[in-house]
This record gives sequence, structure tokens and C-alpha cells, in this order.
Amino acid sequence: MTVGHLLRQLEGLDLNLPIRLAINPDFPFAHYVGADVVVRDGMAFIADDGQEGYLPGGACDALSWA
Repeated sequence: MTVGHLLRQLEGLDLNLPIRLAINPDFPFAHYVGADVVVRDGMAFIADDGQEGYLPGGACDALSWA
């Protein structure tokens, strides 16, 4: 995944659409996306900003995490 690839995927989405990180341990959770992007060692890092709750079933299905 590169910055360009991520931007292409986000292009055309509603700019007010909330965005979450989908994390899949044994139980899939949705996490808030942190506000800061840090570039170190040739990579960009976006931190999570806390857990929102369980990932909706439809999102799990779309990610093939069911």
C-alpha cells in the first residue's frame, strides 16, 4: 500500500464520511483513525485513536473476515 494507492481508493468518497481502521484480532473491531501522519524510515504511519466497538457484520463480510 502506498499513499497514492490509498488516495485513489478514497477519491470520490464523500469528504464528510467517517473513516475507521478495521482491526482483525480474534474479534474484529473498528478503531478511530488518528489525526497525525508521521513519516519515518521511508514509510508513512497513521495511528489509531481508540476503539469504537465491534466491526459491523457487513464490513466483516466485505473483508472476508466472517
